[in-house]
Amino acid sequence: MSNIIWFLIFISFLWPMVHQRTVEFQRIRAIRRWETRQGTRMITLINRQETLSFLGVPLRNYINIEDSEQVLRAIRLTPDDMPIDLVLHTPGGLVLAAEQIAAALKAHPADVTVYVPHYAMSGGTLIALAADRIVMDENAVLGPVDPQLGQWPAASILRLTRTKEAKDIDDETWIMADMAEKAIHQVREFVANLLREHFTDNQARDLAEILSEGTWTHDYPLMYRQLRDFGLPVSTDMPEEIYALMDLYPQPPQRRPTVGYVPLPYHRPRPPAQNR
Repeated sequence: MSNIIWFLIFISFLWPMVHQRTVEFQRIRAIRRWETRQGTRMITLINRQETLSFLGVPLRNYINIEDSEQVLRAIRLTPDDMPIDLVLHTPGGLVLAAEQIAAALKAHPADVTVYVPHYAMSGGTLIALAADRIVMDENAVLGPVDPQLGQWPAASILRLTRTKEAKDIDDETWIMADMAEKAIHQVREFVANLLREHFTDNQARDLAEILSEGTWTHDYPLMYRQLRDFGLPVSTDMPEEIYALMDLYPQPPQRRPTVGYVPLPYHRPRPPAQNR
């Protein structure tokens, strides 16, 4: 009996590692199937905005320098005449990393398509704007790219200095306002450069200003129709394979599930034929 108990304990420790390896193999196999059929390089940048159970401290997953290093390496390994398909799912992240990825995608000679099955906010939107084509689920969202200084929006810091008397503003706030002005200018110019391929210079600057200067809150959802009205190259022709691939990046199980449903597609039965 004691041997059986120890065997079960050993299996319980080993099983998560075996399961993880199996899922990783399934991801690679799904990516290779896509690449073989489409003749493209597929890159996934998927940051689950998940809460990990580590000493009760919530940890969030964002675009970071390691992500940019890996994406840039994948782009370097891609021939100039091979298109790139990037699957993007992220709440955003470090501006430097997002700009590096966006610049590398923009410089790639062949077509770049970004697939957004659920959301790509902030730095994710910055990356999507570098694509030749953005494919979204009809309910997926992008977001504004206005820079944030710590917990404060740069645009709000500037607005504060323009509405209050100078004598009522301390030195630290003036320093933050100076940084905020520079950050907004830098992001606006970067976005305008990304957009010039699809717009005239004035149109690119106007749209870059709307997206980067605090028109909305930072988490405002920009959906397909609004992005289409802006003139961005967006469509909702999302392949089913992208949804299937996302299933291979599951959210870690929680103690109490918050969403429940039968994971099968339903088909409405046909109404009975009427007698004539």
